[in-house]
Amino acid sequence: MATEAVVERHSAGRRLAGLFHGRPRLRVGALLAGPVGWLVIGYLGSLAVLLVAAFWTVDPLSGEVVRGLSLENFETLFNEPVYRDIAARTILIAALVTVTDALLAFPIAFYMAKLASRRGKAILVVAVLLPLWSSYLVKVYTWRTMLSSDGVLNWALHPLGLHGPGFGNVAVWLVMSYLWLPYMILPIYAGLERVPDSLISASEDLGASPVTTFRRVILPLVFPAVVAGSIFTFALTLGDYITPRLVSNNQFIGNVVFNNIVNNLPLASAFALVPIVVMVAYLLVARRLGAFEHI
Repeated sequence: MATEAVVERHSAGRRLAGLFHGRPRLRVGALLAGPVGWLVIGYLGSLAVLLVAAFWTVDPLSGEVVRGLSLENFETLFNEPVYRDIAARTILIAALVTVTDALLAFPIAFYMAKLASRRGKAILVVAVLLPLWSSYLVKVYTWRTMLSSDGVLNWALHPLGLHGPGFGNVAVWLVMSYLWLPYMILPIYAGLERVPDSLISASEDLGASPVTTFRRVILPLVFPAVVAGSIFTFALTLGDYITPRLVSNNQFIGNVVFNNIVNNLPLASAFALVPIVVMVAYLLVARRLGAFEHI
């Protein structure tokens, strides 16, 4: 009986191998069926539910969700100044974090890619990745402790007659710039690795200054990598609600969505579409600028 079972399994395996033999599309389809199915059902399906729920309303008397098409939530977001201010504050902080990380990441990535030795490059890559190994909450709470009134930042600045920013928009900007910096360094580093050293040397031989070489040679070639990193920093800042909750008393889009997800699901869904629309517009502008042509 055991021998017959083994023979039957081998026969089934041969039939299955014969089914895929000479059919590369079928093999690729079978390989990607699971991930694509998860993407469609788990991710795109949830986005579809979010989009539909944004058009629902909440009955003011019973508090029950009314599943009917309505633009009431979008009218509320557009007409109420508080929601416009929250959206503008979130987008502004996301833009500032992205610009800050790009300015900080470029010299670090350039040194890693073009100047450091092989051993030094490996050490720097580990150093950049090291913060990603620790918990997100641990890092945010550490910054909360540092920025508090009796934290180490005020302790260090007190002899100079200065004080830290405390809790607020500046604190959110500082913490998020720290959190997402590795996501900007790594794409720029990968982009600089693909830039031939001969191009930089040729630019110097032709008499170009370092600024001109950077502006005319390096930056155009690395621009797609900068955009790739900015997608991470910009999108992660737009959707974050834990950092603003811990180091600021101001409301951001993520906080409003989190606070309304139970009591007013339609409004939360409508407001959650704002970062999606902003990111789609950002990607369209980046594509128009040619950021994805050399990826």
